[in-house]
Amino acid sequence: MKKKKLKCYIYIRVSTSMQVEGYSLEAQRERLTKFADFQDIEIVREYCDAGKSGKNITGRPEFSQMLNDVAEDRDGVDFILVFKLSRFGRNAADVLNSLQYIQDFGVNLICVEDGIDSSKDSGKLTITVLSAVAEIERENILVQTMEGRRQKAREGKWNGGQAPFGYTLDSKNSTLIVNPEEAEIVKIIFTKFAHEGLGADRICDYLNQHGYTKKKVKKKELNYFARSFIMKILDNPVYTGKIVYGRHKTEKVKGSRDEYKRVMADDYMVVDGMHEAIIDRDLWEATRLRRKDTGVKWNKTHSMDHEHILTGIIKCPICGRSLVGTVRRRKNKKSGEYKDDWYYKCLHRAKIDETHFCDFRLVLSQVELNSQVEQIILDMVADPQFKDYMVMKMDEKVDVSSLEAERDQVREQLRQVVGAKKKLAEMLDRLDVNDKHYDRKYQDMHDRLDILYDRISELEDTIAEIEEKISGAYGEKITADELYKVLLSFDRMYFKMTDLEKKRFMRDFIDEIELYPERQEDGRILKQLHLGFPVFYEGSEGDTIRLLKQNTVESIVLLSHKSPDSKINVKVEFGEDDDKISLNAIAERAKKYQPKPKITYKMIQEYVEKKYGFKVHTAYIAEVKRSLGLTMYDASNAVEELNQPRKHPLKEKVEAIKDALKYFEVI
Repeated sequence: MKKKKLKCYIYIRVSTSMQVEGYSLEAQRERLTKFADFQDIEIVREYCDAGKSGKNITGRPEFSQMLNDVAEDRDGVDFILVFKLSRFGRNAADVLNSLQYIQDFGVNLICVEDGIDSSKDSGKLTITVLSAVAEIERENILVQTMEGRRQKAREGKWNGGQAPFGYTLDSKNSTLIVNPEEAEIVKIIFTKFAHEGLGADRICDYLNQHGYTKKKVKKKELNYFARSFIMKILDNPVYTGKIVYGRHKTEKVKGSRDEYKRVMADDYMVVDGMHEAIIDRDLWEATRLRRKDTGVKWNKTHSMDHEHILTGIIKCPICGRSLVGTVRRRKNKKSGEYKDDWYYKCLHRAKIDETHFCDFRLVLSQVELNSQVEQIILDMVADPQFKDYMVMKMDEKVDVSSLEAERDQVREQLRQVVGAKKKLAEMLDRLDVNDKHYDRKYQDMHDRLDILYDRISELEDTIAEIEEKISGAYGEKITADELYKVLLSFDRMYFKMTDLEKKRFMRDFIDEIELYPERQEDGRILKQLHLGFPVFYEGSEGDTIRLLKQNTVESIVLLSHKSPDSKINVKVEFGEDDDKISLNAIAERAKKYQPKPKITYKMIQEYVEKKYGFKVHTAYIAEVKRSLGLTMYDASNAVEELNQPRKHPLKEKVEAIKDALKYFEVI
């Protein structure tokens, strides 16, 4: 009886696209093929994960597909061949789980270079020991790296990686040098927060609108200011001349095996640094006090059901800070009962310039101001056009495609850097202690590992910023829709609300209420309302309600009871004589010059998969675009050369990609 020929899968993996000699994809493939031929084992299928980490099976699609094929008994294989155990995985738990999984289906693992065969008695024990050792080695490298950085911090030196905003790095001496342009922005951030009362969002708006930008580590990184970036600066003692180490730590997510998250440490190292401070101690302490104050909930002493409805949004016209709610309590001598009168007033005496301080002394009745703002909203929602506008706004969709494309780009950068870190860790594993250049090689790799860890941290922060903007966009849409629903029935709902509910509504709907410095001749004090969302008011769309010169509330109420005597049609034209052009013509012309939406690789992939039923790699899309002569940009993380020939897309995929480019009007 003829003996059945054994069958196998081969699995090859590299952590990055650039590998040291002996670990390239081609080298692994050649070694496994020769072994199979020598052992008379038929190679049925090959699985390859290029540029994938072996820490766990997550993110290794080919490996996962191989396990699925084993479970389904797709080819009836007897073995899986790998070059070394480290190619199968470097996490002991995952290695053993995967091994047990394939053995449950009668498939064993052979590590050719290590001489391990799990079908033999000693094989599984050897795998257990080696995978555990690989994981321990990786953790030891991390500990050694972190200890080196900690020692630098103790000495007051910068402990590795990119310099914080406001400084440049003298890498030779591991010290920070003040960057004058960026330092000026840091001073603006601290001053506007501590002395001018601006929050992080308003500071972002100020910097972005006045042309300030933050440095880019790479060309395509984001350079605008975000709330998280501002808060990071305000809470960083480095700007007072201190060196901080261990502010963040990595914690394992409960209930997971290989998920981790970065959290703030309760206790961390703060020492005097060798660098120059950007802000003085007084400004730092003032910042700390305001950071503390903004998180304190004030205890009320009067009328527990009363809320100062407009506090936080009604601003002093002199210093720009929020007016606060105050109470004047009077006692009826006969009845003994108390009566509370509520007011808004400015309690701040902020410095306006070198010689002047805030002198706004008006004490404003809450009943008067609250009712005026309420009446403006009531008149606004009574307009039939307002209701049509609200319905239209609620039907609009949120477009975050550009943000998602940016996030995917940064995620790809992060994947590359993580891969480079894993490669470097493997090279450290293989260093020969007997090498005469061991110390120099170790230190060089150690320093490079420092930089990679900091780069990973920076990219994670950038992703967090983008995610914040994406969630913020969706959050704004949800909040706006909810507010629009309330506004559509404002006349019925508002006066049934508690004071606290009214306050929450006003804060969600109104960003800021501006006042005149003095009462006008007609008694007005309200100047304009800046809204959190656009509305339709008095014939136009906008997020600002500018109040008329006359008493707005009274005028609108009176006019609401009258019908117009006549209508006036006005024709608006620009230019002179024969060159005149109408406003409508200008509007139509402007539509032609509206920028086209950005077409992302993801959109092309989704189109192809939906229409043709197969997926196309981003590299194939790039190749097709390049062949058509379309503008391309070199990736910041591109390698100079590949260790194996580049794969080209099949003709059907090329045609599908061209079809997608035509559909999106790229070609």
